[in-house]
Amino acid sequence: MQFEDLSISKSVLLALTEEGYTIPTPIQEQAIPIILDGKDLVGCAQTGTGKTAAFAIPILSHLHPVVSKSAKGKKIRTLIVTPTRELAIQIGESFDTYGKYLNTKQLTIFGGVSQVPQVDELKKGVDILVTTPGRLLDLHKQGFIDLDHLYHLVLDEADQMFDMGFINDVKKIIKLTPTDRQTLLFSATMPIAIRELAEQFLKNPETVQVTPVSSTTEMVQQRIYFVDKPEKKQLLLHVLREDELKNVLIFSRTKHGADNIVKSLKKNNFSAEAIHGDKSQSARQRVLNAFKDKEIDILVATDVAARGIDIEQLPYVINFDLPNIPETYVHRIGRTGRAGNNGIAISFCGKDEEVYWKDIIKLTRSTFKVIEDHPFPWQGKVPSTTKDKKPTENSAPKKNNRSGKSKSNNSRKSENSKKKKKRWY
Repeated sequence: MQFEDLSISKSVLLALTEEGYTIPTPIQEQAIPIILDGKDLVGCAQTGTGKTAAFAIPILSHLHPVVSKSAKGKKIRTLIVTPTRELAIQIGESFDTYGKYLNTKQLTIFGGVSQVPQVDELKKGVDILVTTPGRLLDLHKQGFIDLDHLYHLVLDEADQMFDMGFINDVKKIIKLTPTDRQTLLFSATMPIAIRELAEQFLKNPETVQVTPVSSTTEMVQQRIYFVDKPEKKQLLLHVLREDELKNVLIFSRTKHGADNIVKSLKKNNFSAEAIHGDKSQSARQRVLNAFKDKEIDILVATDVAARGIDIEQLPYVINFDLPNIPETYVHRIGRTGRAGNNGIAISFCGKDEEVYWKDIIKLTRSTFKVIEDHPFPWQGKVPSTTKDKKPTENSAPKKNNRSGKSKSNNSRKSENSKKKKKRWY
């Protein structure tokens, strides 16, 4: 199936064609017809599978014939709520790209910056509002946001909003919207709290689940180094030099840790910057843009700050610290292997993180390559359940001919049959 086979606006189709998108990803292929039919939807798919386009394309197609060309006649018809500023910006950019030949106007708002420019734009009239929960509720309370004309409500990264304590704000927002709205809920994982939210606020929703919950993408090769904690920085330098890695996203569990990693890298002549919650919004966006433009080679981020990083050809992710929540591991490595490209995810595991490692193995059922031949191994025996063959040599990420499309069913079957011969952990 191709995008032209779906009943989407010709103007949207033209924008997609110019971006080089001709074949929808599995989540897009299944979700777009349901959304065009006006049904509520629960979409479960891992990061990097094209979820944003899965709701942006049909929403824009629906709004095109009904929105006013005049700014004075514009009302908020679509509301997208997402947990972080970076992700809100990324979603807003997607709507701008896919809707560049339409009369629709989108606005992205979030906290941490002055509300004055945002309020000025709201007064001019917008059709599509992308927002974080706190700023939306603040501006609604002040009377600057009217949701009475809403057609679509999208809750994106619902599991992360729950983890970040936004669930009560989300419930308040839902109650502010018309009851006859279309509600779309997207999430990479589907914990009980999110299922309960869907049951409470969605009307007979269709469910689209294109991958097993909390699975990792087949496009990412996963590697693990067992290293004593004090030697992690030295191991990082060794890996970066040995494999000559560039365009690397490194995850730290804490903001302080991220700054320390950058300090160590700069001391050793690596081009690196950090992005986390203590940085101003303008500083975070400046660093993120520099990383996207390859002006810096290494970006060190905390989990929350990295939620909006969407780079199709990001080849490497390094977990300097293993996350203490296994689902977070899935989100992290989902930053690479996107849009049909291959990626490599490297993790460092200290002895104090072994319990986190076992939780990740239990959740993802992934196959890892254990790197034993390095200068800083554990002092003592590594976990016996993680033995596997040494990895093959690095290969340059391969470009797929469509945006975010997974492998064909035949290639999956062939690859799965090969994997049965390996040990699963």
